[in-house]
Amino acid sequence: DEPLNEFLFLMVSFSQTEEPVCRQRGDPESPQISKDGDILLGGIFSFHSSWKDRQDTFTHKPLPLECTSLNFREFQFAQAMLFAIGEINNSTDLLPGISLGYKMYDTCGSIARSVRVALALANGHETESAPSDEPCTRPAQVLAIMGETASSLCMAIATVIGPFHIPMISHFATCACLSDKTKYPSFLRTIPSDYYQSRALAQLVRHFGWTWVGAIRSNDDYGNNGMATFTETAQQLDICLEYSVAFFRTDPPKKIQKIIDIIRTSSSKVIVAFLSHMDMEVLIHELSKYNLTGYQWVGSEGWIFDSQTAERDIHHILDGAIGLSIPRAHVSGMREFILDVKPLNSSSSEIFTEFWETLFSCTFKRSTSSAGNQKECTGHEDVTGVRNSFTDMSLMPIFNNVYKGVYAVAHALHSILGCNETCNNKVLLSFFMMLLSKRHLSDIQPNSYLQLNLHNKSFIWVHNSKQVPVSVCSEKCPPGTRKVLQKGKPVCCYDCIRCAEGEISNVTDSITCIRCHPEFWSNDRKDACVKKEAEFLSYEEIMGALLSAAALFGACMTVVVALIFFKYRKTPIVRANNSELSFLLLFSLTLCFLCSLTFIGRPSEWSCMLRHTAFGITFVLCISCVLGKTIVVLMAFRATLPGSNVMKWFGTTQQRLSVVAFTLIQVLICIVWLTVSPPFPLKNLKEFKDKIILECALGSAVGFWAVLGYIGLLAMLCFLLAFLARKLPDNFNEAKFITFSMLIFCAVWITFIPAYVSSPGKFSVAVEIFAILASTFGLLICIFIPKCYIILLKPEKNTKKNMMGKVAPKYV
Repeated sequence: DEPLNEFLFLMVSFSQTEEPVCRQRGDPESPQISKDGDILLGGIFSFHSSWKDRQDTFTHKPLPLECTSLNFREFQFAQAMLFAIGEINNSTDLLPGISLGYKMYDTCGSIARSVRVALALANGHETESAPSDEPCTRPAQVLAIMGETASSLCMAIATVIGPFHIPMISHFATCACLSDKTKYPSFLRTIPSDYYQSRALAQLVRHFGWTWVGAIRSNDDYGNNGMATFTETAQQLDICLEYSVAFFRTDPPKKIQKIIDIIRTSSSKVIVAFLSHMDMEVLIHELSKYNLTGYQWVGSEGWIFDSQTAERDIHHILDGAIGLSIPRAHVSGMREFILDVKPLNSSSSEIFTEFWETLFSCTFKRSTSSAGNQKECTGHEDVTGVRNSFTDMSLMPIFNNVYKGVYAVAHALHSILGCNETCNNKVLLSFFMMLLSKRHLSDIQPNSYLQLNLHNKSFIWVHNSKQVPVSVCSEKCPPGTRKVLQKGKPVCCYDCIRCAEGEISNVTDSITCIRCHPEFWSNDRKDACVKKEAEFLSYEEIMGALLSAAALFGACMTVVVALIFFKYRKTPIVRANNSELSFLLLFSLTLCFLCSLTFIGRPSEWSCMLRHTAFGITFVLCISCVLGKTIVVLMAFRATLPGSNVMKWFGTTQQRLSVVAFTLIQVLICIVWLTVSPPFPLKNLKEFKDKIILECALGSAVGFWAVLGYIGLLAMLCFLLAFLARKLPDNFNEAKFITFSMLIFCAVWITFIPAYVSSPGKFSVAVEIFAILASTFGLLICIFIPKCYIILLKPEKNTKKNMMGKVAPKYV
């Protein structure tokens, strides 16, 4: 502990004896271009675009940065600043009696050097100040700084000079991040923020229908922030990025090669490039090695209107590129001033000499030694005869931004100094620096927004095509389909799935299919709902026509039988079969045939009630007659027994009453059915998806099955009685015929039930009609056709003797 305490004591003693002196650390920075004046303006430009990498050993003080690659563009910006200052100094209206001077520094594109020169503009040149009781503070060298061009450099400079309230006015730094006044309170610019450009680029891409694009950006604040805003807006406009990569021109070749490989293997044909012109030149050089043409480039203002970039694109990589640029501008006399540059300027001989030698590929004779094979410069060469990026005036809009920035500072100073015919030189300008940066220059930063308006012009796209390139991950889904996202891919990649049955989509790229109204169905293309076909058993279709013909044929056949029976009503065979019940049975059979016609045609309220009730009542009437005939047969042969007197209990009156009674019960069932819950027409939408089945709903299922059950009950009773009479004498075969007819009747209606339940739509109606016709024909044929056969073809058997046989029945 003693050595440490002794060391601290010595340090304190030394500090106490040292005189208070403000001492500048490091080597002083000298401007590349300068001129004295009453008021100084600073200028920071990248006269060189790169520098040599040196490996520091940390064994000695690092050497100054060795800059390379002279940048003619930045010389043009500097000339624009000099032109504006010259105009102001020669003006009698603006800052009269005040001369503006300048100090311009070269940053070489280095952030570290940018901070260094910014501090040099804020400090003085003195390496050491005399001892004084005053604090080590003094006004800044310059009142405002013009530059820098790159956003990243501006961020570094603005961060350093912000606490000193020195206004910094950039002509080309577009990063939206620089609009944050809490971080960069003294930063201003004469160019719109990328906040607007990035959104306009996204709208431009969406305007041409490019939803699947690649993105390349400079790996700096300009590219990263600009692309972030573009990506955010692109997502809102349903634009997907297949890839988004970043690089910087000083990156190793392997990293740039990786980006080339990504472009080569991608499927998108549109590339959005948020790059500086220097980064774009590096990228073009690499793309040219692989002849990667055929891509539609969308560019930011950093390179899209740069003529130097276009000239170096000898392999036509960027043909058809489209993007946003700064509005055109023209400043009178500026072009001539920029081109009127001379070397060996007294205050800036070194940088101008280098510029002149690079411009004309020559060497000034600095010693008695020869210049070698390179021609010697004279300093009087004609600049206008040279064709390169320096003599190209396509960047005049940016020159105008520099020009406006200088004039904005001049007008602010004119106001602060209270200039009229003369200016008040006694005003302490440092006191007004905050006011200068906060109020007088606040209106030079554009706050306007960009609105995309594209007119119908003939664009020449990539490969000199007049057709707009297509760049989508998936083709548009036509009407009748819907989009289904592909698993693990962006929303722009999808499959087009055909809409399901009963659903449609009538717009392109629909994400859902709309279900049709229950009475409508989708057409074959699934792009429109059409009204469902109404299906019912009609007379026009073949099945309906055949059933109608069968019903009419059966009715006519029954009428013919009735006529035969009426003509031969006095013959023994007709009389023996109870002619009154026979005629009533034939009448009911006719009604049964005709009631089947009520089941054909479009259902209505009246037809639905009529078809079931008419069917139930006529069939009960028919079965009642058959039942009466069966009882008569049994009673007739029972009466032949000695001492039997049964016929008086079932005579003609009783037969009539039995038929009426049996039928009346069915009538009452039908009345109750129609009163409580009658059948009604129904549109069946569930049986078939693409059809509407027009049918008669039963209303009350109990009523329907009660009607059928009562008919079945009578049929079974009739069948049982006829079966008991099956062994009667052969000559009197009425009981056998009734047995066969009832057997057919019961078989038909027993098989009807499962067939009716399982048959869809109009076929269930057809099954019901078929059951009615089959059972009716069974009764007609089994009971009456054998008798007609004897009457018409075997009249010799139609005698009383033949009918009586061995046992003489008692006729009624």
